[in-house]
Amino acid sequence: MSKYWNKKINSATPYVAGEQPKPGQKVIKLNTNENPYPPSPRVREVLADFDIADLRLYPNTGSDIVRDAVAKVYGLTRDNVFVGNGSDEVLALCWQTFFEKEYNTGKAVLVPDISYSFYPVFSSFYDVRCECVPLREGFYIDPEDYCGRECCGIAIANPNAPTARLMPLDDIRKILDANPDVPVLIDEAYADFAEGYTTAASLINEYKNLIVVMTLSKSYSLAGIRMGFAMGDPELITGLTMARDSFNSYPGDRVAQKVAEAALLDREYWEETCKKIIATRKWTESELVKLGFILTDSQANFVWAKPPKQIDAQTLYNALKSKGILIRYFNKPVICDYLRITIGTDDEMAALMDAIREEL
Repeated sequence: MSKYWNKKINSATPYVAGEQPKPGQKVIKLNTNENPYPPSPRVREVLADFDIADLRLYPNTGSDIVRDAVAKVYGLTRDNVFVGNGSDEVLALCWQTFFEKEYNTGKAVLVPDISYSFYPVFSSFYDVRCECVPLREGFYIDPEDYCGRECCGIAIANPNAPTARLMPLDDIRKILDANPDVPVLIDEAYADFAEGYTTAASLINEYKNLIVVMTLSKSYSLAGIRMGFAMGDPELITGLTMARDSFNSYPGDRVAQKVAEAALLDREYWEETCKKIIATRKWTESELVKLGFILTDSQANFVWAKPPKQIDAQTLYNALKSKGILIRYFNKPVICDYLRITIGTDDEMAALMDAIREEL
């Protein structure tokens, strides 16, 4: 609390990110869903060829080379794409543009009650009524729970986090059909790791109210450059652009834009990396089940796992941390019995399994 802060900041409850190792600390880091592999080799080429004299100049405000790369990958046009400083900034701008209470007559945005914990933070910070819709047994999202309810919009992570469950495209269609007059935001931060899933971006030309948000932090191994994007009807994209330009018209720096373009267009490397992570995820799930863990069917680059009866989640989390292995534990009702474990390299996951066996 401070007399110099305004009421909003004094009452804010900020998002708490996963623990970051101290400089020089050697750990196996499986707690923030980062990609264990380096970005595309083309990124190194871009960095090697970058003219540092260009840094004296402001970047392109719209990150147009990134927008064009996204449009090429997803079969859209530049007018369908918005780029921001990480998908978290893009999501924050969505909250301001589409949901902020003063401008939507006080209706609530609907979000799953167990989902990305930034959603309620955005809602509180931007004075948005937030109605948390309970998941069904087994951590499933039922599309019927988002149909026929008055709201100012809907925001769903797919696959959901931290539960790793995937909602099929037909369910997204059902929600869109039932809510034609409000924005429906599908947060696909982890969708590139979902087998057999066609991105909701494939529906953009059918639904003017659909906004799909993605990140380069996960499947493109670029968490360090902070680059994310949204795809949707030009009307939605124009609104996001107006919101961005009202406080920060230069969100993507010159280096980040070139790096992002290179990574997006190297489809062969992207596909190879995703396949490796999916294969390691399957092996990890199999090994955990052998030890008595209960898991959801993960379609992300992490697993959602309940330890066997002989050890509780918090105890195992602390034991692994003492061994230099970081995973994620949420001390919250309903989910406090589970652990979220990022998929690392094969060697890292083997080391994790050895450590778990020692504790059991």
